Amino acid sequence: MSLTRFYPIFDHTDWLRRLLPLGVALVQLRIKDLTDEALRDEIVQGQSLCRAHGATLVVNDHWQAAIDAGCDWVHLGQEDLDTADIAALRRAGIKLGLSTHDHAELDRALSYDPDYVALGPVYPTILKKMKWHEQGLDKLTEWKRLIGDIPLVAIGGMSVERAGGAYAAGADIVSAVTDITLHADPEARVRQWLDVSG
Repeated sequence: MSLTRFYPIFDHTDWLRRLLPLGVALVQLRIKDLTDEALRDEIVQGQSLCRAHGATLVVNDHWQAAIDAGCDWVHLGQEDLDTADIAALRRAGIKLGLSTHDHAELDRALSYDPDYVALGPVYPTILKKMKWHEQGLDKLTEWKRLIGDIPLVAIGGMSVERAGGAYAAGADIVSAVTDITLHADPEARVRQWLDVSG
């Protein structure tokens, strides 16, 4: 399954129902505050929706639920690497995307032979409080040089207007969250994203 250049992240399958029909082909489900049962239901629904639309679902953090639901991809942060069973993920044939913020984290991520590496926040982000300051476009260029053929995901403060700069700096994929979910017309914004990343 090839990765596309536009990679939105959503916190509920309602977003997938709205936006997958527009042609979104790669999407992450990042769910933080649900009971285990509700979380598993969301992941199963997300996988079903993505399959129905020919899209790829990436599950953030919840690696065991992803295995159970027969998902193809999991995204892990550095903290998640401490507890995730990477061998079990690999046995299940699940591809792995990993977050990085500095050289030590990149070295650690590369030791797991990831299927993509994410760098962020490229720009300041309102999504969550982070100890990391904005990384900037030069860091994207450096990361791409260091990781070679591994796909590089730019995340954090990304917008349609900033996407071109990220691609030019070396990002293979650009991820967006609030640029879509807080937009007055999320459908129109996704169409713009598809245009700029096509």
